[in-house]
Amino acid sequence: MKGRRGLALWFLLPSLLVLAGVVAYPFLFNLWISLTNWNMFHFQDPSFQGLDHFAKILGMIVEPFARPPSQWGAALAQNEFYRIFGKTFAWTAVNLVFHFTLGLGAALLLNRKLPARGLYRALLILPWAMPQYISALTWRGMFNVEYGVINQLLAKVGVQPVPWFSSEFWAFMAPTITNIWLGFPFIMVIALGGLQSIPQELYEAARIDGAGPVRRFFRITLPMLKPVLLPALVLGTIWTFNNLNVIWLVTDQGLPADKTHILVTYVYKAAFFYYRYGYAAAFSVFIFLVLMLIVRGYDRVSRREVY
Repeated sequence: MKGRRGLALWFLLPSLLVLAGVVAYPFLFNLWISLTNWNMFHFQDPSFQGLDHFAKILGMIVEPFARPPSQWGAALAQNEFYRIFGKTFAWTAVNLVFHFTLGLGAALLLNRKLPARGLYRALLILPWAMPQYISALTWRGMFNVEYGVINQLLAKVGVQPVPWFSSEFWAFMAPTITNIWLGFPFIMVIALGGLQSIPQELYEAARIDGAGPVRRFFRITLPMLKPVLLPALVLGTIWTFNNLNVIWLVTDQGLPADKTHILVTYVYKAAFFYYRYGYAAAFSVFIFLVLMLIVRGYDRVSRREVY
């Protein structure tokens, strides 16, 4: 037994070394940066600052609650941290809802016998297969107020041009629409694989018992898909929460006036535009902890389903 275990460890060693190089070392290096004052003025000789950056982030979190309770609502609305934090969760939630509903709906449709079904599958998977960078820049051009195809189509049906990048609401909706289009094929592929693994005998037995399509969906299809959809939703949450490319490229670095930032784009700008490396590293650790809590919540839900 010891010999087999030792051989298994030798086989795993290359993978462990790669993980140490591309995951463990960058994470520990980032953690060290978060404890220093590394910025544009202390680029060559950063000094140890301890938990100062984390204290600053904690101060931003508790600052509204240091006021009287009657002022909490106004203080939260004015607080930059909660504005960005709220947009991050709104961005993640809206995208996941549409990814799930559109992806599952497309999978249910493609699981039926349709003419040219293979062609439909190829077309629907294209958004996910295309590089995000190209897709985001293409959509930014389509959202152009004067020359973009979306406003031109709206004009043809009598709708006024939408101020996509001069209004905070529409500037946030533009990357949201883009990311919905980019993300739903992932759920579609996962759900389609799960649907094809469900035994048809279950549906036949349900039909004999008089169960209609809606009841069959909620009693057979959805429970059988949970083991494959839950991990997909975990991955989708992490990818969407940390999606820098779409927000950054579609809104051209946060238009209008940095109002469309989510946490990850805020950290990117702090690091690579304002050169506040220590502060940005501390904020990225905070994002990591938030995602750990979210994944932990998913894990508890999945365990409850199993037991």
